[in-house]
Amino acid sequence: MKKILVTGGTGFLGRHLTAVLKDSGHDVTVIHSRNGDLTRPESLNQFNGTNFDEIYHLAAWTQAGDFCLYHSGEQWLINQKINTNMLSWWQEKQPSAKMICMGTSCSYDPMFPLKEEYYLSGVPIESLFAYGMTKRMLYAGLLSLSRQFGMRYLHFVPSTLYGPGYHLEPGKQMHFIFDLVRKIIRGKYLSEEVVLWGDGTQKRELIHVEDFVRIMLSLNEKRENDIINIGGGAEYPIREFAEKISELVGFDARKIRYDTTRYVGAKSKCLDVTRFHEYLPGYRLIGLDEGLRTIVDYCLKHKETILA
Repeated sequence: MKKILVTGGTGFLGRHLTAVLKDSGHDVTVIHSRNGDLTRPESLNQFNGTNFDEIYHLAAWTQAGDFCLYHSGEQWLINQKINTNMLSWWQEKQPSAKMICMGTSCSYDPMFPLKEEYYLSGVPIESLFAYGMTKRMLYAGLLSLSRQFGMRYLHFVPSTLYGPGYHLEPGKQMHFIFDLVRKIIRGKYLSEEVVLWGDGTQKRELIHVEDFVRIMLSLNEKRENDIINIGGGAEYPIREFAEKISELVGFDARKIRYDTTRYVGAKSKCLDVTRFHEYLPGYRLIGLDEGLRTIVDYCLKHKETILA
């Protein structure tokens, strides 16, 4: 049994991760916004008396959609505080713990291959610059502390996570795949017009959250002091996602309107996952059709929330 600390443990990934860790018999402590303000270094003092074996740092101040366009300064300040406080506390109070951190595909410059060795190369796209750079700085901190103090770490870079258990509260921005499902369900049952941002040709990659957690935990047993992309290895146009979801929901995809005036972020974003497959040869991911069915079924189960 390990003693494990998870920041951001009540988020989408955090809930799935902590459930698996607890089911495996580990002693898990969760930090969330109600029991620890990570922008304040003293908020971590309550955990000084426990020697953790591992720290999963998932907490970040961001949202999906066009949030990054309007909060770049806040994202820089808040996330830098969170990450600096975590790294400082780790080095001072938990030096024997292994730190497992989340990066973001937003950190990559799309002009370079989306391979781990290029994570710190070039410049993230303008709309995601602040958030992407804070994640680069987190990785730079891991590298620096490891070099000087011998700290052990892993830095995982996920593509977009999907699966059951995502927040469905009205009015809150969602990652694109959940937003597609929400809009199409509302189109089906409320006869609302379904309007998607862009022309539908922009491409995205997905990794099912159950796959991500399994891969992350398996790699954690094998690797340390490494950066590893975890993704599906293939990307698909938004239009194709919309058509597949429409078929599962029973909605006529021909009714969807595409608004080319709206923000779409990067046109293409598919991680090179050669490294993860080298470390876990033969790993078979949940297929896209099966994975989409899990979130459509989940959203239909909570249809009243989506239709509110």
